[in-house]
Amino acid sequence: MTKQFRISLLTTISAVVIGGMVALGSSAFAATTIVMDGSTTVGPIAKAFAEYYMKTHPSVNITISESGSGNGVKSLLNGKCDIANLSRFMKPNEFSACVAKGIMPVAHTIAMDGVAPIVHPSNGVKALTMKQLKGIYTGKITNWKQLGGPDMKIVVISRDTNSGTYETFEKKVMSKEKMGSGVEYVGSNGAVRQRVQSTQAAIGYVGLGFVDKTVKSLPVNGVSATLKTVAAGTYPIARPLYMFTNGYPELGGHVHALVTMHYSEKGQEIIESLGFVPLTSY
Repeated sequence: MTKQFRISLLTTISAVVIGGMVALGSSAFAATTIVMDGSTTVGPIAKAFAEYYMKTHPSVNITISESGSGNGVKSLLNGKCDIANLSRFMKPNEFSACVAKGIMPVAHTIAMDGVAPIVHPSNGVKALTMKQLKGIYTGKITNWKQLGGPDMKIVVISRDTNSGTYETFEKKVMSKEKMGSGVEYVGSNGAVRQRVQSTQAAIGYVGLGFVDKTVKSLPVNGVSATLKTVAAGTYPIARPLYMFTNGYPELGGHVHALVTMHYSEKGQEIIESLGFVPLTSY
C-alpha cells in the first residue's frame, strides 16, 4: 500500500465519519452524557477529544475518569462507562468476564505510544540498555555509579500494577520477572513524572506524552523514545493505545464519533500535539 493511497483512504474514512455526523437527525444528537474511564496514558487524548467534541456538540456532556486500564475494563464490565480507555489490550480473562455478563468488547486502536525511562535532568547517565533497565527494576543495580553516573542510591519508581503502562513495561522490559522489593509504586504517569522531577536519584517510566523538559528521557538500546522512532518501529518499548466499547457503537452516534475521531485531521492533530503517534504516521 503506497503512502498516497493510505492518505487517500484515511481522508475518505474521515469524510464518511464527519459527513455521517453532520447528516444525522436530532434523535442521534439529543442531549446525552457519555462516560469514559481507564488509562491515565490515554487520558490526555480522551480529554482533548471530549473538549473538542463538546464545543461542537453543546448538548453532549462527556465525563472522564483516569482510574487505570484495569479499572477501565471493570467499569465497562459493570456498565459504568460507555468507553474504556486502555494503554494495553484487554486480557483474555477480562474479555471472558465481559462476555459472561453479556458485554462484547470491541477495540478501537487510536494511537501509538512509547514508554520512556525518565530521570532527573541533573543525572549524568546518558543512556541505558534493556538489560541495565531490567537490572535497576529487579534490584540488581542499586547505585547510579554502576552505570557511570553519580554515587547515589537509585530511587526506583514504577506505575501501580493495575496500570497498562506497568503491564507493557513488565512484558517488554521485565520479561515477567518480578520487580525488586524497594520499588515505589505510584498511581499515574503524572505522579511518576512529579516524583522524578523532585528526586535527584530517581528513575521512572512514562508514556511518551508525559515526557517534557522537567525530566530527562534516556535512550534504550541506543534509540530515543520519539514520535519518529515509535512510528518507525525502532524504539523497543512501544505499544498501541485503545478505546473499548460494548459492541460496535451505533454508526453516526456520539460514541462512534469519539472512537473514530483519530481518523479525522483534527483527531490526528490532537494526538500529535500531545506527544503521541497518530496511526496515520505509518
